[in-house]
This record gives sequence, C-alpha cells and structure tokens, in this order.
Amino acid sequence: MRVYLDNNATTIVDPQVKLAMEPFFCQMYGNPNSLHDFGSETHPYLKIALEKIYAALNVPKEDSVIVTSCATESNNWVFKSVYFDYILSGRKNHIIVSEVEHPSVIAAAKHLESLGVKVTYLPINSEGIIEANVVKDFITDKTALVSVMWVNNETGAIFPVKEIAALCKEKGALFHTDAVQAIGKLPINVQDFDVDYLTFSAHKFHGPKGVGGLYMKKTKELTPLFHGGSQMGGYRSGTLNVPGIVGMGKAMEQAVDSLDFEIHDVKELRDHLEDELLKIKDTFVVTPRQKRVSNTILISFRGIEGEAMLWDLNRAGIAASTGSACASEDLESNPVMEAIGAAEDLAHTAIRFSLSRYTTREEIEYTIGVVKKAVERLRGISSSYAYTPKSHKSEL
Repeated sequence: MRVYLDNNATTIVDPQVKLAMEPFFCQMYGNPNSLHDFGSETHPYLKIALEKIYAALNVPKEDSVIVTSCATESNNWVFKSVYFDYILSGRKNHIIVSEVEHPSVIAAAKHLESLGVKVTYLPINSEGIIEANVVKDFITDKTALVSVMWVNNETGAIFPVKEIAALCKEKGALFHTDAVQAIGKLPINVQDFDVDYLTFSAHKFHGPKGVGGLYMKKTKELTPLFHGGSQMGGYRSGTLNVPGIVGMGKAMEQAVDSLDFEIHDVKELRDHLEDELLKIKDTFVVTPRQKRVSNTILISFRGIEGEAMLWDLNRAGIAASTGSACASEDLESNPVMEAIGAAEDLAHTAIRFSLSRYTTREEIEYTIGVVKKAVERLRGISSSYAYTPKSHKSEL
C-alpha cells in the first residue's frame, strides 16, 4: 500500500481542478496580454478564477490579490518591499518575526538583518504557540513589519493572528501573515482579521504547484518585486500563468466548500492515528489538539532518529516528514522542538504526519501498524534509548 501523509508539504491536485485547467494548455493557450482573440478569450476565465479567490478570502473590491509563483515569492516581496518603502527612508528600522516561521520568512528576515535592520525573533511557548502579549513586549514605534504565520507548518498550531493584527494597528506597524497552512483548514476572512498582507500557495490546498498569491490592503500597497511589465495592475511582471490561476481559483473554491469535512472528518482520522501512536511508550505530541488545525501531528518517539523512522516508513510505502520540505536536505534537528526547549534526545526525533480530505481509514490503520513495528525495530537497535534513564523518559 502507498500512503501519503505529507500534505503540509504538498497535496494531490484535485481531479476537478485538473479538469478545469486542461483547456488552457493546448486549446486556449494565448498570452492574455495579446490583443488578438487567442489572448483575449482567456480573460473571462481569469476573471472568474480571481472572483473565486476574492470570495474565499472575503477580500474587499478596493483591495488586491496579486498572483505570484508561490508563497515564497510573496513572502520575499513583502519583506523586501517593506525594506525599500519604509526602512530605507529611515522612518522605521525594526521588524518582528516568530522563530518558527517558514524558511522563506526566516531567510528574508536574516537578509534584512545583514543590511542593518533590527530583527526580533519571537519565542514560542511550551505548546509551540506564539502568545500575543509577547508581541506587545517587543513592538515599538520603529517597528515597520510584524510577520507571524497563521498556522505552523510543522505542528499545525494556530497562532493568534487577530490579536497580533490589532496590536500592530495600535502601534502603526504593518502586519503580514503566511496563511499557507490555514487555507482549507480554517475560515479565512481578511476583513475580520484586519491583516495588511496575506500569502498563500495553491499546491497546499489541492491546487497546482507554481502558483500562489499575495493579498494586499489598498492603503498598504508595496513596490513591485519584479519590474518590466504591466501585468496584475502593474504590481507583478511576467506572463500570467493562466492554467495555474484557473486551477488555483477552483481549488480555493473547493477548499472553502470542503471546510466542514476537513474540520470534522479529517480530524476524526487524525485523532485516531494520534490516539494509537500515543499508546506507544515514550511518545510525545507538542501542541494540544484544540489549538491545532485538524490534519497535523508532530510526534516524537524517544530514542529514534527522525530520519531512521522515515526510512522505515518509506520502505513500507508511507510518506511523512521530519519538518518543512523546504529545509529537508539539511537533516538538522526540528526547529520547533528546539524552540520549545526539548531535550537533545527529542529534538531529532520529531515526525510530522499531515492528512488531507483524500486520506482514508484503511490508510490510517495501515500506518498505525507500520509505525508500531518500526518503533519496536528501531528502539531495539538504539543505544540512546536503551541507556536513557527511566526518570528522564517521562519528561519532554
């Protein structure tokens, strides 16, 4: 059996999304900016796709959703344009990010830090969550930008973005949230949450890879990251990815329509998997269920290297991960485990299982059996587990 439980890395393209995209590869393939019929015939479909995205996020007509290649591009756009628009002038000199942001946010923050910008990396608590009052402790009149993800990609922890956005508004700081892991798992309403910028990638909610977006509030417009064309109202150069945009619109519409299924049915499968794995001795989950989205488990098996567990799972046809796919080649300890202060013998043991609306009960039962056998095998050859004091085994 092949079981895919790495949906926080990417998701299968929904068959209806694929069907919606197909005509724009070999039938209606014209450049939308061309004046002839081959180009102009795509315009109605682009309009419909964007309307679906606006509706899904409840974006006011005066605000903008700019199509990009992915959330990594969108995140970099926010950081680098804030630097040019607000920091380089000397008006502001400080940004705030959480210490467990996606690598594209952390790397962008470190780049600005190398240019002389002051950067604060917010700590998470023992449950893997940013507390809004911590932001209040660090934000100042010189803070240009606060960037805190909506949902953590490793633990599934939900961060208090509404409260953080309100704090930013009080201090006159811009607020950006990476909502990659939130769309399709939580109701998203940019007006209710009052964010200035929100970024996303279609492939995280059963859309195609290579297309994403940036929501931008009308009064907080940014300097374009790319120059050389007038696409997307002049905000982003480059020929529009018509099939990608059509697919993203369809996928986002379906993500909203499937939200109840995600919150209830997927959660039931996730909870069953978690319950069974927690029956294994010396096994830990970081964030409480009620503070997580419904599809994610970050679980540690004391005495077992995460990469060793992945090896056994992969041999059995099961796909999981040790964290962000964008940093998977580093083979370092899990950053969330480090951030909560986990002991060294746990920091390298975290495995992330992330489900989707395509995950089945049969797949979960199969996974439970494989994991239990893998734990028994790997602990049987683990010197670190064999010599761990019993009193230490019960502590995270």
